[in-house]
Amino acid sequence: MKKVCVMIGVTSGVLALGLLAATYFGLQPVQKSFSDITANAQLIQMTDKEGVRLNITYQNQWNTYDRIPLYEMPELLKAAFIQSEDRRFYEHHGIDWRARFSAVWQNIRSFHHVRGASTISEQTVRLINRRSRTLWSRWLEGFEAQQLERISNKTEIFEFYLNQVPYAANRRGVAQAARYYFDREISTLSPKEMLILAILVRSPSQYDLYKYPDKIEKHIMRLVAVLKETGAISEQTLISIQKEKTTTSRPSLPVDARHFARFVRLNTPQTQNSFYRTSLDSNLQQQVQDIIDHRLLSLSKKNVHNAAALVADYTTGEILAWVVGGVGNKKLKTPALEIDTVTSPRQPGSAMKPFLYAMAIDKGWTAATILDDSPFAEAVGNGLHNFRNYSNIYYGKITLREALGNSLNIPALLAIHYVGTESYLMHLQKLGFKSLGLGAEVYDEGLALGNGEVTLLEMVEAYAALANNGLYKPFKLIKQQGSRFTPAMPGFQGRRVYSGESASLIGHILSDPSARRLEFGSSSVLNFPQQTAVKTGTSTDYRDAWAFGYNDRFVVGIWMGNLNHMPMDKVTGAVGPALSLRSVFSLLNKNRDTKKLYFSPKLLAKDICVRPPEEDGSCIKRTEWFSVDTEKNHHIETLSPKKIELVRPTEGLHIAYDPRIPFHYQKFRFEIKGATDVKSFSWILNGTEIEKSNEPSFLWPVKRGKQKLSVAMTDNKEIIYTLPPVTFVVK
Repeated sequence: MKKVCVMIGVTSGVLALGLLAATYFGLQPVQKSFSDITANAQLIQMTDKEGVRLNITYQNQWNTYDRIPLYEMPELLKAAFIQSEDRRFYEHHGIDWRARFSAVWQNIRSFHHVRGASTISEQTVRLINRRSRTLWSRWLEGFEAQQLERISNKTEIFEFYLNQVPYAANRRGVAQAARYYFDREISTLSPKEMLILAILVRSPSQYDLYKYPDKIEKHIMRLVAVLKETGAISEQTLISIQKEKTTTSRPSLPVDARHFARFVRLNTPQTQNSFYRTSLDSNLQQQVQDIIDHRLLSLSKKNVHNAAALVADYTTGEILAWVVGGVGNKKLKTPALEIDTVTSPRQPGSAMKPFLYAMAIDKGWTAATILDDSPFAEAVGNGLHNFRNYSNIYYGKITLREALGNSLNIPALLAIHYVGTESYLMHLQKLGFKSLGLGAEVYDEGLALGNGEVTLLEMVEAYAALANNGLYKPFKLIKQQGSRFTPAMPGFQGRRVYSGESASLIGHILSDPSARRLEFGSSSVLNFPQQTAVKTGTSTDYRDAWAFGYNDRFVVGIWMGNLNHMPMDKVTGAVGPALSLRSVFSLLNKNRDTKKLYFSPKLLAKDICVRPPEEDGSCIKRTEWFSVDTEKNHHIETLSPKKIELVRPTEGLHIAYDPRIPFHYQKFRFEIKGATDVKSFSWILNGTEIEKSNEPSFLWPVKRGKQKLSVAMTDNKEIIYTLPPVTFVVK
């Protein structure tokens, strides 16, 4: 018997020592201050220029955004938590033994876990030192809670707990919970809503207010009764709680700028704890959002579902509004809302032409340079592409001012021939178009008509360069980082991409209603009340519609289309985004004195001929502006083709019969360019003259087979020129 007792004693001692050792090594130290505990949390706060919050993230281990001092929390809220979670919080020293023994007895009687008895201090330790929920972890948490209470007072523990206690959807603390469930501040909650927060911490998923709003009611009534007994609430408050219906409200930011916030986060250097005061104007952001969403709603029947808008103050380089269409209006059901349409590459169409003409002016052209707007075709592979203007009208000899103002395509092709495709591409890349990363041989002369995909951000920055006297400066996102305010354009004073004279002329043309009269009419939607340079663009098959504008201070760009590249129902830049552009500028110009666009003092005015002079020397005149070195050549420069060439058919062209048209009606037009002094044309097909004409074109009745065409030209007396033969195929 004695041996048995000794064995039991020894075994017990060994077990006790083992338990003591395991406990000692299992315990984790508690930081001396709660600020040390949360120091490893990543804190990235982002506001608009006035301090309105733009971002909230709930992926951190700790709540670092919405901490409230204990003395600012409502008394009823604090009383509800004490009564619900730890009634003797201010009496024990980390472990409430009476509550623990009572819980054990209830669990034994019920043969399953009925209740726990963790104190607020133990729950706080559980937040700090994360473990699996086991009896062993409960054992360790008791000792750590006692350690916590030795180094921190009750007020500090309770404040930390109320600010960090977990709720659903990664929310932490009562302030975040109040916004998540009721979209309100703690101080505005009703007594019943405060009690709900105290009960929800028991099991946020089990008492999910959004799924089961009535499931929590009986628990509220039990807590109300306890609070009434302790005198924490009055009879009148009890009655109001019983009558009040529980209602929830989904949380929302003051303004939805999620895409801008994401762009800032990805494009600015970050430290562990970063504060960013951005350039965004949240009030303007919301107003522009409403304008774009309203326009999208009205155009939805024309198959327009996505949009973007960007507003900047080019005098400071600050982005003021960054809008993704549909974010602010649930009625729209906009697809792909998480894609940032401000930074999504799309084809800009004619909206690129101002950059091309500005480069041509810097190279020697003027606003009065005469360009030939005539039908133009060019070989593409084994086919022939006919370039045309939007209206299918050709205006013959016109000035550069009219060509740009009316957004004509043929003159733009002449312009890119003049400056060179590769040079133009390099120029665009210097202008900030990083999206244009392919070679010049890929874009070819289609670059003049906007066949390369670019982003709205790149386009608006480029238009800002025109507005800013020809200086390119990337936009500014941040006004303040941490405690340091950033200068207007840190380390970069701008890169000159155009002369001041060239930029001034482009702005003058784009703000001139008479310059766009041929295609847009005299009462165009693009004619703004205050002087504003305006340009639109439409890509092939109406897949993209653009509108851009700038005045004395602001630059604005708007894109509309579909992210899935489906075509719209004949929505052009002038039909779709232009109306929104007017509305945005009306908003920007409200309550301020507008000025005229900057105009270089180096430009001189002179009356010139806007059409080639007649034989008697008379011509149509208007006043045009010139820099000193280009004034003399304004009236004589025409860019019609100088050499004689066969433009239809081209070498290797493949022509196919159209089965919808009767055979004897199908004809193909042979055409020569540049033969201004030729009196007669002899069309020779497969060695036989088939026609003699006085015109540089001939409608040929098509015949199947491989064909070889040459043309001899005479001055009515003798052959003065013969074009080399061209081989083509009719299928």
